Amino acid sequence: MKNEVSVIIGYPFKPESAVNIEIGPTKFAMYTKNDGAWIQNAAEEARMVEAMRKGTDVVVTGTSTRGTQSTDRYSLKGLSQALDRAARECR
Repeated sequence: MKNEVSVIIGYPFKPESAVNIEIGPTKFAMYTKNDGAWIQNAAEEARMVEAMRKGTDVVVTGTSTRGTQSTDRYSLKGLSQALDRAARECR
């Protein structure tokens, strides 16, 4: 299964800005376009997914087009089960 790690936040990010993702002590950099962010280093996708499987929450920090710095926290509860089921169902 190919991993494509992205974040859709619901408001447009500042053009050419970065988003930082923290999962426990692990951090990942993402690039932005409109209201989405994608991992900068595609080689880190598997490591990010594994961190998400093991983590309890993810913290997303970015800047909106208005210049507002935002920090959003999302629970990862149930993510491992959802990914496992998707892998089984989408063979």
